[in-house]
Amino acid sequence: MFCSCLNDPDEKRPNTNICPVCLGHPGTLPVINEEAIKKVIKTGLALNCEVPDFSKFDRKNYFYPDLPKGYQISQYDAPLCKEGYLEIPIVSENNEADKFQMTNDKIQINSKIQNSKIKKIRIRRVHLEEDTGRLVHPAGANFSLVDFNRAGIPLMELVTEPDIRSGGEARQFAEELQLILRYLDISQADMEKGQLRVEVNISLTSADPGDNPDMQKLGTKVEIKNLNSFRSVERGINYEIERQQDILDSGRKVIQETRGWNEVRGITVGQREKEAAHDYRYFPEPDLPPLHLTKEEVEKIRPEIPELPQAKRQRFLSEYQLEEKAVEIFVRNKELGEYFEKVVSEFDPRLKQEKLFELIKLAVNYLTTDLLGLLKEKSVADRDFLITPENFAEFITLIHQGRISSPIAKTVLPKMFMTGADPSHIIEESGLSLVTDEKEIGEAVQRVIAKKPQAVADYQKGKENALQFLVGQIMAETKGKASPPIIRDILIKTLTKTK
Repeated sequence: MFCSCLNDPDEKRPNTNICPVCLGHPGTLPVINEEAIKKVIKTGLALNCEVPDFSKFDRKNYFYPDLPKGYQISQYDAPLCKEGYLEIPIVSENNEADKFQMTNDKIQINSKIQNSKIKKIRIRRVHLEEDTGRLVHPAGANFSLVDFNRAGIPLMELVTEPDIRSGGEARQFAEELQLILRYLDISQADMEKGQLRVEVNISLTSADPGDNPDMQKLGTKVEIKNLNSFRSVERGINYEIERQQDILDSGRKVIQETRGWNEVRGITVGQREKEAAHDYRYFPEPDLPPLHLTKEEVEKIRPEIPELPQAKRQRFLSEYQLEEKAVEIFVRNKELGEYFEKVVSEFDPRLKQEKLFELIKLAVNYLTTDLLGLLKEKSVADRDFLITPENFAEFITLIHQGRISSPIAKTVLPKMFMTGADPSHIIEESGLSLVTDEKEIGEAVQRVIAKKPQAVADYQKGKENALQFLVGQIMAETKGKASPPIIRDILIKTLTKTK
């Protein structure tokens, strides 16, 4: 934040990206990182914040082993951004824990997301400071090691108003914020790499949740640290709410303290009494000038803000008429959503709207199931992803036109994934073209009818499921190469004559 050391979260060698400035050696002077200032302002604008024309840095004084200066350069009463808000999708309380499960960008989405509502969470401030180092505690040792690689890197801190009512809402807020930061290209905000950290302050109110938040009397505040996953955020908050409520119900008082989250036991554990602001002895940082931001400088940053997740959700719902489940996959997997739009742009523009939406629906199905299954941990933005949007659009069109069946499609797509070849070339080279010769298909129909007399009898008794079973058997008989519509027509005619 105040020197030119490399900011590399993947660096494994301790104390490599360090210098006298970030280590706070005597005689060194900090210099403000202009790019970090711009990125925080960009985030603030995306979060509907006010950007004041005056801001400054302060010294926050406290001792901790991984704080090299003995103080932290932060912001106190004049943050870069203030008074914003973030709208989050909320589902019913008993469904919140099931809505999303995210691991390394692999996304599972519960259908209960549908019929979700939007809630506005107010943001009090967004400020900028420098991060601390990292303590390493060797197993069985009676000492700790300090790695200062992280010390001094830009750390943006966001503080909300007390509008969040449950662990589920907090999880939703954190996940939506992570998405926005990724869309803005501010940070990957990967919790596993320490690029996003969540600390929560919990105060039970004396007012009903439906009352005006500004009129509520907040109880004693307890902070929870060591929340290193979205799941931990949700579980930790819900546990702490119950813990504090039990204390109050028994007539005791909640102690203002900092607690840690024990993931294994599923409980919070007391660590130390919580400091108040005056304990840090804030005063203006004497080695850094105050910041005077003009309206023109701020407005130059605004055009850099892309379409954000919530706007994208609304557009995908209206423009492509997608289901909410598919929309959420494309919003959360930004590269896949961009690839989907490129595929749609390759469809024949002369198609009637009804046919176009049929193609779109088919493309969504294959993108969110078959293609995601092939990608696994990869992305459509990776260099070694070989299927062009044009070839994928051709692939979908061939299926829609009935020129390849679903079984053939499931053979063609993996070959496209491995080679990057266009689907027509793969179909011709592999001899996968559909059989449309009625005589050949008719012979296959006769063979299946002879093998499955019970299914024939069931259909003739009016059981429609038997017809679909027989179609599937004929598809297997022709190794998936026969046209399903032709199979169905010939089968119905044959069974009618037989009856």
